[in-house]
Amino acid sequence: MSRFRMYPTPAQQAALLEQCGHARYVWNLALEQWSMWTRDKGPTPDFPAQCRRLTAARAACAWLRSGSQTVQQQALRDFDQAIKNFHARTHRRPTWRKAGRHEGFRIVGPQASRIVRLNRRWAKVNVPKVGWVRLSRAIPEAKSYRITCDRAGRWNLAFAVIPPPIPAPGTGEIVGVDRGVSVSAALSTGELLSCPGLSRREEDRLKQQQRRLARCRRGSNRHRRVRDAITKLHARAADRRRDWVEKTSTDLARRFDIIRVEDLRIAPMTRRPKPKPDPAQPGAYLHNQRHAKAGLNRGILANGWGALVRRLEHKAPRRVEKVNPAYTSQTCSVCGHSAPENRESQAVFRCVACGHRANADMNAAVNIAAGRAVSARRETSARVSPKREPQLATSA
Repeated sequence: MSRFRMYPTPAQQAALLEQCGHARYVWNLALEQWSMWTRDKGPTPDFPAQCRRLTAARAACAWLRSGSQTVQQQALRDFDQAIKNFHARTHRRPTWRKAGRHEGFRIVGPQASRIVRLNRRWAKVNVPKVGWVRLSRAIPEAKSYRITCDRAGRWNLAFAVIPPPIPAPGTGEIVGVDRGVSVSAALSTGELLSCPGLSRREEDRLKQQQRRLARCRRGSNRHRRVRDAITKLHARAADRRRDWVEKTSTDLARRFDIIRVEDLRIAPMTRRPKPKPDPAQPGAYLHNQRHAKAGLNRGILANGWGALVRRLEHKAPRRVEKVNPAYTSQTCSVCGHSAPENRESQAVFRCVACGHRANADMNAAVNIAAGRAVSARRETSARVSPKREPQLATSA
């Protein structure tokens, strides 16, 4: 997807929201019809049958008739594709679309080609039933696009255009990327990369707004204003994280032939801990350190672990290799000795066998670049004899 910012006028924003309401209404009707299916009622209507019912509904309802038929039909087509993906077990079950959260619609066909380039920075697109809307910059050629509105109230237009992959430099260089919380990405070349987030002043303002939101009455205008302010701060952090991921992934794809990362399962890693019942007191629970785990989850998600690897796979296909992460942070990159005592602290690595001392994240990145992974018995292809006992480092 190639996403571009839209700058509609207030009148155009109202028209776009109405189009989003039409698409959401048609989607929810199709979902309700599909959810009420039982074995004695026969098969549910397919896409052509739903389009015929949509034509009858547009003739009977003036509100639905005022919208674009293309937008409403594409909502049915999207739902039909969602059902196929669900039966193929590649996606989850389709869910209800809610106002303020799922604002968007899709345009295909000849109407999607009504795009005019104004200059190097600006362009405009003719949205059905809305008019000409200004875009942020020149756009590529595409046969369809999707218009969405995020929670911060910003309108975006995404084209279904897949950019070509970045060619390999041909130097044969291999880099290992170790992802962390304090350091977002440590490279085996010695570079330490940090994902930018909110500044200290913005974090203080976010805490202040969150305290104000806790004192607001739900549904009031003040509650809405404070919630919008918090949403804009979160959107600002997400934009900076997305920009860092794009620039970092492009730089790595251009500089190295092979990019090796840890094969991490981020979803289970960021899952909240399960409650621990107290066996001595029925109905009570023990302390499970959920506050510390919540802070760790926020740190993992704020550094864009999954987005970085996902964009690397898009830009450098078949050049991203995933390495088993077992004991990569406890294995010495010089002698290959693996022990928990090698990791003195979060940032310091000191091998108890050869005395090698380095940054812990950088040492792990070197192991990842070499493809070193040990088993549960901590067996590794060490550069020394496996029969030799670890030798303590002697002072010079």
